[in-house]
Amino acid sequence: MEYLPSLQQEFDEHKPSLFELLAEQQLSDLLPPSIRYLLAVATHRHPRYLLRILNSYDEVYALLSLVVERYYLRTFGGSFTENFYSLKRERVLRTKNGEIPRAQVGAGDPVRDALKLRSADVWKNLLIMVGIPYLKRKLDEGYDIHAAPQASLVMGGGPRYNPSDDLPHNPTIRQRIFHYYKWFLRSVYPSVNAAYYFSILAFNLAYLFDNTKYSSPFLWLIGTRIRRLGAADHRAIAAVLDPKPAPGGNRSQRPGSGLMGLLSPQNMYPQLLTSLRYFLPASIFALKFLEWWHASDFSRQLARKATEVLDLPAPVVSGLTSPAERRKSGQEEKEKKQAEQEKKASGDLKSALKSPRRHQPPISATSYLPIFTVPLPPAETSSANTCPVCLNTLVNPTACQTGYVFCYVCIFHWLNGEHQRQLDFMNGEGAGAPWEEEITGDDEITKKSSDGQDSDDKSSRKRGGKWESGKGRCPVTGRRVLGGTDGLRRVLI
Repeated sequence: MEYLPSLQQEFDEHKPSLFELLAEQQLSDLLPPSIRYLLAVATHRHPRYLLRILNSYDEVYALLSLVVERYYLRTFGGSFTENFYSLKRERVLRTKNGEIPRAQVGAGDPVRDALKLRSADVWKNLLIMVGIPYLKRKLDEGYDIHAAPQASLVMGGGPRYNPSDDLPHNPTIRQRIFHYYKWFLRSVYPSVNAAYYFSILAFNLAYLFDNTKYSSPFLWLIGTRIRRLGAADHRAIAAVLDPKPAPGGNRSQRPGSGLMGLLSPQNMYPQLLTSLRYFLPASIFALKFLEWWHASDFSRQLARKATEVLDLPAPVVSGLTSPAERRKSGQEEKEKKQAEQEKKASGDLKSALKSPRRHQPPISATSYLPIFTVPLPPAETSSANTCPVCLNTLVNPTACQTGYVFCYVCIFHWLNGEHQRQLDFMNGEGAGAPWEEEITGDDEITKKSSDGQDSDDKSSRKRGGKWESGKGRCPVTGRRVLGGTDGLRRVLI
């Protein structure tokens, strides 16, 4: 497709293919959003200095683009991205077909000077390179704000009339301008936008089949076309970038020479703008390198090898009990088991179940309050199908994330904090199983007086603010259940 025009006419080596122009246009369109993204990331770190620039990004980018593109048009004959693809812009002669092939071969330098952009041509090209894209971005943004929501509402079958679109009584000039601006965006701009893209498509197809010299309707309006750089152009650019000293002069004594000459304001401006020619390919290479670095396994292997030589100290774990305390607690448990076995042997199982034991409830890590939990029923008095909450046979068994199985109704109400056992406990009524561990110490809810009646009133017996009811937690372990009732799973027994 690149050499398709050569099938119809004589091949022109200075005419770029359509695909080169499309690649250049794509690169030019990718610069504004890329710079905006980098500026947005930097604004998170320094919002005090960069927030205003980010809010006025279109205007700032248009101003910087005007400065850069003007320098590249005057120095290299093309835009910033066109120079990256070795392209330039030149005037179209008012001759037959606008071509002088023999003169270009025999006198390249004079032809280049004749076709070089004049000052008026530079400003015309700046208008279509900077002005029209800026106007297009602002109109697209205004359409997305003022016209697109109403269009989507109408397409969805909503009302077509909006009272806020009417002009108020005795409107100001600003209100009139804004009213007609919104009317233009809603009624005229969709057709203008479609004509814009259709005209570009038509010129691209005509340029592909060599029926026109212009790849864009705007280039046709200003009489400018895009060409490849020739030998004369490369010689002229080299002469601009590397000026030779005057004959008979001393290089070391020229004014503005050396490091101070490079740092002078008159030399820093062109040097800075010229360095952008090398910054663009370097940034593309850096981007491709970062993509390869994150996609390949080389970075992970390198990080793994770097951590292999690190001698990390052993972690210090707090809260461990000493061996003496562990032996003491083991001896106490052994004595307790022996006592229970003796009671079981004597047949006094009921008294063993009713013997008071100190309850050690789990403590909440957020409120630092004890959590109300229920103990597992002893194996001597219940089967494996007993629900720890209601103490009855399991109905519709449901497993919690901790592994314990309950009745579905019991665990559902418990996680919602609505189980009757929770309500009774928080109200101080204390209904439970006969083997439930009694709560002693500061949480004792009733104190008997000498005449046998309660001395505390009903409000003093409530445990609100002193205990957690176990809402959203496992009834046995007190651990929080992720997802609440959605984290429950049915069990088949």
